[in-house]
Amino acid sequence: MRIAASRSVVIRQAETRDLPSMLEIERASFSDPWSSDAFESAFALHRMRLFVAEERSDEVRGGAPTLVGYVVALLLGDEAEIADLAVAPVARRRGIGRVLLDRTLRDLSERGVDAVFLEVRESNSAARALYESRGFVSVGRRPGYYRQPLEDALILKWESAPT
Repeated sequence: MRIAASRSVVIRQAETRDLPSMLEIERASFSDPWSSDAFESAFALHRMRLFVAEERSDEVRGGAPTLVGYVVALLLGDEAEIADLAVAPVARRRGIGRVLLDRTLRDLSERGVDAVFLEVRESNSAARALYESRGFVSVGRRPGYYRQPLEDALILKWESAPT
């Protein structure tokens, strides 16, 4: 995917070496971030799917790619849950969240998943717009789900196209 004249983004499976960068993005993105232990548990479970987005600059040959986003999904038979998705503040509004979400939905569909659920802060209009653009619809509400600040979560659902 090309996102700018001099930068490209590559989506790949996350590795434990990505954890420090994932934690940095998590803490910059959420008022109640996941802990290191939560991420380590996700890496340890075979039913978790973790992808990262790396930004590579065409101008800096041989330079290390920069991790700019990630997604964590939990497989539950023919259903799944997107448990966490974040993009680094400096990389937002460039389509990275969309590419991560699309890659995850494709991966889950290939694994036989028919429906994907997630919770999103009611006030998070940017995330809601992203999910709605990919076919997620609101199917419920979890009152007081988010802490710091206290807020309801909307439950969104995506269904794969029938084959």
